[in-house]
Amino acid sequence: MTKFRNLLASAAALTLAAGVAVNAAPASAAPASAPSVSNGAVKNIVLVHGAFADGSGWEGVYKILTKDGYKVSIVQNPTTTLAGDVAITRSAIAAAGGPVILVGHSYGGAVISEAGTDPKVAGLVYVAAFAPDVGESVSSLIANPPPGAPVPPILPPKDGYLTLDRAKFAASFAADVPAEQAAFMADSQVPWGVEALGGKNTAPAWKAKKSWYLVAADDRMIPPPAQRAMARRAGATVVETAGSHAVYVSNPAVVAKLIEQAAEGSAQAK
Repeated sequence: MTKFRNLLASAAALTLAAGVAVNAAPASAAPASAPSVSNGAVKNIVLVHGAFADGSGWEGVYKILTKDGYKVSIVQNPTTTLAGDVAITRSAIAAAGGPVILVGHSYGGAVISEAGTDPKVAGLVYVAAFAPDVGESVSSLIANPPPGAPVPPILPPKDGYLTLDRAKFAASFAADVPAEQAAFMADSQVPWGVEALGGKNTAPAWKAKKSWYLVAADDRMIPPPAQRAMARRAGATVVETAGSHAVYVSNPAVVAKLIEQAAEGSAQAK
Protein backbone atom coordinates (compact mmCIF):
# COMPACT_ATOMS: atom_id res chain seq x y z
CA MET A 1 0.00 0.00 0.00
CA THR A 2 2.89 2.36 0.75
CA LYS A 3 4.26 1.82 -2.74
CA PHE A 4 0.89 2.50 -4.30
CA ARG A 5 0.33 5.61 -2.16
CA ASN A 6 3.65 6.89 -3.45
CA LEU A 7 2.39 6.29 -6.97
CA LEU A 8 -0.79 8.20 -6.21
CA ALA A 9 1.15 11.12 -4.82
CA SER A 10 3.33 11.20 -7.92
CA ALA A 11 0.29 11.46 -10.17
CA ALA A 12 0.37 15.18 -9.54
CA ALA A 13 3.72 15.70 -10.95
CA LEU A 14 4.31 13.99 -14.19
CA THR A 15 7.41 15.51 -15.68
CA LEU A 16 9.75 14.16 -18.27
CA ALA A 17 12.13 17.09 -18.16
CA ALA A 18 10.83 19.84 -15.95
CA GLY A 19 11.82 23.20 -17.18
CA VAL A 20 12.41 22.08 -20.77
CA ALA A 21 10.78 24.64 -23.01
CA VAL A 22 9.34 24.43 -26.50
CA ASN A 23 8.60 27.17 -28.95
CA ALA A 24 4.89 27.52 -28.30
CA ALA A 25 2.57 29.96 -29.95
CA PRO A 26 0.37 31.55 -27.24
CA ALA A 27 -3.32 31.22 -27.97
CA SER A 28 -5.88 33.87 -27.28
CA ALA A 29 -8.45 33.22 -24.59
CA ALA A 30 -11.33 33.23 -27.05
CA PRO A 31 -10.18 32.64 -30.63
CA ALA A 32 -12.62 33.10 -33.45
CA SER A 33 -14.21 30.01 -34.92
CA ALA A 34 -12.40 28.65 -37.96
CA PRO A 35 -14.06 28.83 -41.37
CA SER A 36 -15.93 25.87 -42.83
CA VAL A 37 -13.83 22.81 -43.65
CA SER A 38 -11.85 23.19 -46.87
CA ASN A 39 -11.84 20.62 -49.65
CA GLY A 40 -8.30 19.52 -48.80
CA ALA A 41 -8.78 19.05 -45.05
CA VAL A 42 -9.39 15.79 -43.23
CA LYS A 43 -13.11 15.83 -42.50
CA ASN A 44 -13.45 13.12 -39.83
CA ILE A 45 -12.57 13.82 -36.19
CA VAL A 46 -12.50 11.20 -33.42
CA LEU A 47 -12.39 12.53 -29.84
CA VAL A 48 -11.06 10.39 -26.97
CA HIS A 49 -11.61 11.43 -23.36
CA GLY A 50 -9.26 10.78 -20.47
CA ALA A 51 -9.47 9.53 -16.90
CA PHE A 52 -12.18 10.56 -14.42
CA ALA A 53 -14.39 11.80 -17.27
CA ASP A 54 -16.58 10.64 -20.14
CA GLY A 55 -17.26 11.79 -23.66
CA SER A 56 -19.86 14.40 -22.69
CA GLY A 57 -17.05 16.81 -21.81
CA TRP A 58 -16.37 17.20 -25.53
CA GLU A 59 -19.78 18.79 -26.19
CA GLY A 60 -18.48 22.32 -26.69
CA VAL A 61 -15.72 21.18 -29.04
CA TYR A 62 -18.19 18.93 -30.89
CA LYS A 63 -20.61 21.79 -31.51
CA ILE A 64 -17.91 24.01 -33.02
CA LEU A 65 -16.48 21.29 -35.23
CA THR A 66 -19.83 20.09 -36.55
CA LYS A 67 -20.91 23.68 -37.21
CA ASP A 68 -17.76 24.09 -39.28
CA GLY A 69 -18.59 21.04 -41.38
CA TYR A 70 -16.60 18.26 -39.74
CA LYS A 71 -17.94 14.78 -38.99
CA VAL A 72 -17.23 14.09 -35.33
CA SER A 73 -17.29 10.84 -33.36
CA ILE A 74 -16.85 10.71 -29.58
CA VAL A 75 -15.39 7.55 -28.08
CA GLN A 76 -16.89 6.38 -24.78
CA ASN A 77 -13.90 4.43 -23.56
CA PRO A 78 -14.43 2.84 -20.11
CA THR A 79 -10.82 3.58 -18.99
CA THR A 80 -10.58 0.09 -17.49
CA THR A 81 -7.60 -1.16 -19.52
CA LEU A 82 -5.46 0.51 -22.15
CA ALA A 83 -5.95 -2.42 -24.55
CA GLY A 84 -9.72 -2.21 -24.19
CA ASP A 85 -9.77 1.55 -24.72
CA VAL A 86 -7.56 1.22 -27.79
CA ALA A 87 -9.88 -1.44 -29.24
CA ILE A 88 -12.94 0.78 -28.80
CA THR A 89 -11.11 3.72 -30.34
CA ARG A 90 -10.05 1.65 -33.33
CA SER A 91 -13.70 0.68 -33.84
CA ALA A 92 -14.59 4.38 -34.05
CA ILE A 93 -11.77 4.95 -36.54
CA ALA A 94 -13.01 2.03 -38.67
CA ALA A 95 -16.53 3.47 -38.70
CA ALA A 96 -15.33 6.84 -40.01
CA GLY A 97 -15.93 7.55 -43.68
CA GLY A 98 -12.33 8.39 -44.53
CA PRO A 99 -9.07 9.69 -43.04
CA VAL A 100 -9.27 10.69 -39.37
CA ILE A 101 -7.80 13.26 -37.00
CA LEU A 102 -7.48 11.47 -33.66
CA VAL A 103 -7.73 13.67 -30.56
CA GLY A 104 -6.95 12.66 -26.96
CA HIS A 105 -7.24 14.45 -23.64
CA SER A 106 -5.16 13.43 -20.59
CA TYR A 107 -5.00 9.60 -20.42
CA GLY A 108 -6.69 9.69 -23.83
CA GLY A 109 -3.28 10.70 -25.16
CA ALA A 110 -1.95 7.26 -24.24
CA VAL A 111 -4.92 5.73 -26.05
CA ILE A 112 -4.42 7.70 -29.28
CA SER A 113 -0.67 7.07 -29.23
CA GLU A 114 -1.44 3.35 -29.51
CA ALA A 115 -4.60 3.45 -31.65
CA GLY A 116 -3.16 6.11 -33.95
CA THR A 117 -1.06 3.59 -35.86
CA ASP A 118 -4.23 2.72 -37.77
CA PRO A 119 -3.62 3.64 -41.44
CA LYS A 120 -6.78 5.77 -41.53
CA VAL A 121 -5.34 8.16 -38.92
CA ALA A 122 -3.87 11.19 -40.67
CA GLY A 123 -2.84 13.18 -37.61
CA LEU A 124 -2.88 13.31 -33.81
CA VAL A 125 -3.94 16.08 -31.45
CA TYR A 126 -2.96 15.96 -27.78
CA VAL A 127 -4.93 18.15 -25.37
CA ALA A 128 -3.09 18.41 -22.03
CA ALA A 129 -2.35 14.73 -22.59
CA PHE A 130 0.14 11.95 -22.01
CA ALA A 131 2.25 11.05 -25.05
CA PRO A 132 4.14 7.88 -24.05
CA ASP A 133 7.04 6.32 -25.90
CA VAL A 134 7.62 2.59 -26.51
CA GLY A 135 7.36 0.65 -23.25
CA GLU A 136 6.09 3.63 -21.28
CA SER A 137 2.82 3.77 -19.39
CA VAL A 138 1.09 6.53 -17.49
CA SER A 139 2.33 4.77 -14.36
CA SER A 140 5.96 4.95 -15.47
CA LEU A 141 5.64 8.56 -16.62
CA ILE A 142 4.44 9.70 -13.21
CA ALA A 143 6.96 7.67 -11.21
CA ASN A 144 9.49 10.42 -10.44
CA PRO A 145 7.82 13.72 -9.57
CA PRO A 146 9.90 16.80 -8.75
CA PRO A 147 9.71 18.25 -5.23
CA GLY A 148 6.93 20.75 -4.67
CA ALA A 149 4.75 19.65 -7.59
CA PRO A 150 0.96 19.91 -7.06
CA VAL A 151 -0.64 16.68 -5.88
CA PRO A 152 -3.93 15.67 -7.53
CA PRO A 153 -6.46 14.45 -4.95
CA ILE A 154 -6.44 10.82 -6.08
CA LEU A 155 -7.99 8.56 -3.47
CA PRO A 156 -6.62 5.10 -2.60
CA PRO A 157 -7.79 2.42 -5.05
CA LYS A 158 -11.06 0.63 -4.41
CA ASP A 159 -11.79 -2.63 -6.20
CA GLY A 160 -9.06 -1.84 -8.73
CA TYR A 161 -10.25 1.68 -9.58
CA LEU A 162 -9.13 5.22 -8.76
CA THR A 163 -11.25 8.33 -8.23
CA LEU A 164 -10.59 11.96 -7.33
CA ASP A 165 -11.70 13.46 -4.02
CA ARG A 166 -14.95 15.20 -4.97
CA ALA A 167 -14.37 18.11 -2.61
CA LYS A 168 -11.02 18.86 -4.27
CA PHE A 169 -11.94 17.94 -7.85
CA ALA A 170 -12.62 21.47 -9.10
CA ALA A 171 -9.38 23.02 -7.85
CA SER A 172 -7.22 20.28 -9.37
CA PHE A 173 -9.09 19.26 -12.51
CA ALA A 174 -11.46 22.06 -13.51
CA ALA A 175 -10.48 25.32 -11.83
CA ASP A 176 -11.68 27.46 -14.74
CA VAL A 177 -14.99 25.65 -15.24
CA PRO A 178 -18.13 27.25 -13.71
CA ALA A 179 -18.61 25.99 -10.16
CA GLU A 180 -21.93 24.27 -10.80
CA GLN A 181 -20.56 22.45 -13.83
CA ALA A 182 -17.36 21.47 -12.02
CA ALA A 183 -19.44 20.04 -9.17
CA PHE A 184 -21.38 17.94 -11.67
CA MET A 185 -18.14 16.70 -13.22
CA ALA A 186 -16.90 15.70 -9.77
CA ASP A 187 -20.09 13.81 -8.93
CA SER A 188 -20.27 12.09 -12.33
CA GLN A 189 -16.59 11.17 -12.65
CA VAL A 190 -15.73 7.79 -14.15
CA PRO A 191 -13.43 5.59 -12.02
CA TRP A 192 -10.04 4.97 -13.65
CA GLY A 193 -8.77 1.40 -13.76
CA VAL A 194 -5.42 0.75 -12.13
CA GLU A 195 -4.73 -1.67 -14.98
CA ALA A 196 -5.21 1.15 -17.50
CA LEU A 197 -2.68 3.21 -15.57
CA GLY A 198 -0.08 0.49 -16.17
CA GLY A 199 -0.85 -0.20 -19.84
CA LYS A 200 2.36 0.08 -21.90
CA ASN A 201 2.61 1.65 -25.34
CA THR A 202 3.99 -0.65 -28.01
CA ALA A 203 4.32 1.62 -31.08
CA PRO A 204 3.64 5.33 -30.54
CA ALA A 205 1.89 6.78 -33.56
CA TRP A 206 3.52 10.18 -33.07
CA LYS A 207 6.80 8.71 -34.32
CA ALA A 208 5.32 8.23 -37.79
CA LYS A 209 2.52 10.79 -38.02
CA LYS A 210 2.17 14.53 -37.62
CA SER A 211 0.99 15.69 -34.24
CA TRP A 212 -0.27 18.82 -32.53
CA TYR A 213 -0.21 19.54 -28.78
CA LEU A 214 -2.25 21.99 -26.69
CA VAL A 215 -0.45 22.85 -23.44
CA ALA A 216 -2.77 23.97 -20.62
CA ALA A 217 -0.61 26.48 -18.75
CA ASP A 218 -2.57 26.25 -15.47
CA ASP A 219 -2.91 22.45 -15.36
CA ARG A 220 -2.61 20.94 -11.87
CA MET A 221 -2.97 17.32 -12.99
CA ILE A 222 -0.20 17.08 -15.62
CA PRO A 223 2.31 19.87 -14.97
CA PRO A 224 2.87 22.17 -17.97
CA PRO A 225 6.67 21.50 -18.06
CA ALA A 226 5.89 17.82 -18.59
CA GLN A 227 3.39 18.64 -21.32
CA ARG A 228 5.95 20.80 -23.11
CA ALA A 229 8.60 18.08 -22.84
CA MET A 230 6.32 15.37 -24.22
CA ALA A 231 5.23 17.66 -27.06
CA ARG A 232 8.84 18.41 -27.95
CA ARG A 233 9.79 14.75 -27.88
CA ALA A 234 6.92 13.98 -30.27
CA GLY A 235 7.94 16.78 -32.62
CA ALA A 236 4.46 18.23 -32.25
CA THR A 237 3.24 21.62 -33.35
CA VAL A 238 2.56 23.33 -30.03
CA VAL A 239 0.00 25.88 -28.92
CA GLU A 240 -0.11 27.03 -25.31
CA THR A 241 -3.10 28.65 -23.63
CA ALA A 242 -4.20 29.60 -20.14
CA GLY A 243 -6.41 26.86 -18.79
CA SER A 244 -6.93 24.04 -16.33
CA HIS A 245 -6.70 20.32 -17.06
CA ALA A 246 -10.31 20.63 -18.26
CA VAL A 247 -9.41 23.23 -20.90
CA TYR A 248 -11.43 21.29 -23.47
CA VAL A 249 -14.51 22.07 -21.36
CA SER A 250 -13.67 25.63 -20.30
CA ASN A 251 -12.28 26.82 -23.64
CA PRO A 252 -13.61 24.61 -26.43
CA ALA A 253 -12.88 27.28 -29.05
CA VAL A 254 -9.10 27.10 -28.63
CA VAL A 255 -9.23 23.29 -28.69
CA ALA A 256 -11.42 23.20 -31.79
CA LYS A 257 -9.17 25.71 -33.53
CA LEU A 258 -6.10 23.49 -33.04
CA ILE A 259 -8.02 20.42 -34.23
CA GLU A 260 -9.03 22.30 -37.37
CA GLN A 261 -5.42 23.33 -37.93
CA ALA A 262 -4.46 19.66 -37.68
CA ALA A 263 -7.19 18.72 -40.16
CA GLU A 264 -5.81 21.26 -42.62
CA GLY A 265 -2.18 20.34 -42.02
CA SER A 266 -2.37 16.54 -42.03
CA ALA A 267 -2.42 16.25 -45.81
CA GLN A 268 1.38 16.40 -45.77
CA ALA A 269 3.33 13.44 -44.47
CA LYS A 270 5.50 13.85 -41.38
